[in-house]
Amino acid sequence: MTKGILGRKVGMTQVFTAKGELVPVTVIEVLPNVVLQVKTPETDGYSAIQLGVFDKRKIAINKPEQGHAKKANATPKRYVREIRDAQGDYKVGDKVEASIFTTGEYVDVQGVTKGHGFQGSIKRLGQSRGPMAHGSRYHRRPGSMGAIINKVFKGKLLPGQMGGDIRTAQKLLVVATDLTNNLILIKGNVPGANKSFVTVKSTVKPHKASDIKLAGSVGQAAKKEVDEKASQTADQNTQADVKNDTASAK
Repeated sequence: MTKGILGRKVGMTQVFTAKGELVPVTVIEVLPNVVLQVKTPETDGYSAIQLGVFDKRKIAINKPEQGHAKKANATPKRYVREIRDAQGDYKVGDKVEASIFTTGEYVDVQGVTKGHGFQGSIKRLGQSRGPMAHGSRYHRRPGSMGAIINKVFKGKLLPGQMGGDIRTAQKLLVVATDLTNNLILIKGNVPGANKSFVTVKSTVKPHKASDIKLAGSVGQAAKKEVDEKASQTADQNTQADVKNDTASAK
């Protein structure tokens, strides 16, 4: 059985353990998730719950989303994902909160990596360049295409879009949970840029619970960072709504 919750990466900070050790942590904002749908083997062929978090802007909502969310007495959500074989007896409309994870547990965090645009094979794949002397005529090009049959073979390492991939960081330690501010502090870094959405699930790797303890309260620096990010996001959403309403009026 799996535990899981959806959240948003806020950024990184650092905390101290009771032993005086400094631990770099990623702050994940996990507002209460709404169970939008419960899937069963009888109706869907597998067992899962569909979670949603962070309300969508009104301008971006369509009717199918409204009808789907209405069954759970909720508003349409920006980030919706499934947790397969979820631990617990959930019903449509239930809430999943940060309390499902406790200090010392290990989790897997899935997110979309930062995008780096179109890059050459040296930066993207770590390939070697040619001689940089003027007479070489070969510097940072990708090299031979192989057999001369007017075809690029599948799997050939070439320039292309870099980043923007779904990646999972496995077996990361939950350093602390702040239920008051809906935060989870995870040791180390997780995939994705700040303010990107992530999925936190119990790890699939074998492990033993850690006995880590923090010195003092959890959330002061982390809460300040979350508040700043939240105010920025709210301002951006407000500006976008005003712009869209103005365009619609025209």
